[in-house]
Amino acid sequence: MTMEIKITQASPENLDGITAVENASFTIPWSRKSFEAELNNETAVYFIASDGSTVTGYAGMWKISGQCDITNIAVLPEYRNKGIGSALLCRLTDYCRENSLSPITLEVRESNLPAQGLYKKFGFEPVGRRKRYYADTDEDAIIMSLSL
Repeated sequence: MTMEIKITQASPENLDGITAVENASFTIPWSRKSFEAELNNETAVYFIASDGSTVTGYAGMWKISGQCDITNIAVLPEYRNKGIGSALLCRLTDYCRENSLSPITLEVRESNLPAQGLYKKFGFEPVGRRKRYYADTDEDAIIMSLSL
């Protein structure tokens, strides 16, 4: 079976799929209402990855004062390690370049080495730490940044 992943801008029709990815990816997932609000928020931009009718992943960001803050990147567990996270991150960075948004920042769990590796591959560098950022474990977040 060949996988043909498409990256497109998210719309309200994608809410069930986005919520499914969210619930499969995070211990404290955002609610469907949160994503509804995000898709109606003019400072938020979301993209989805899809394989046919299945939303396999999503990525979101906020545009604030000419900068970008990545809120989440998530991929369904069965679709991980297939380049989908990279494709979503590439689309986000392309969007930021197209719209002159720089720098791009994000927070990532200190223990999430695969995600940190992905971000470093794109040129992100650690620039700080948020102590006890994650409520479920009190884990620190590493702040990473990329200047375009």
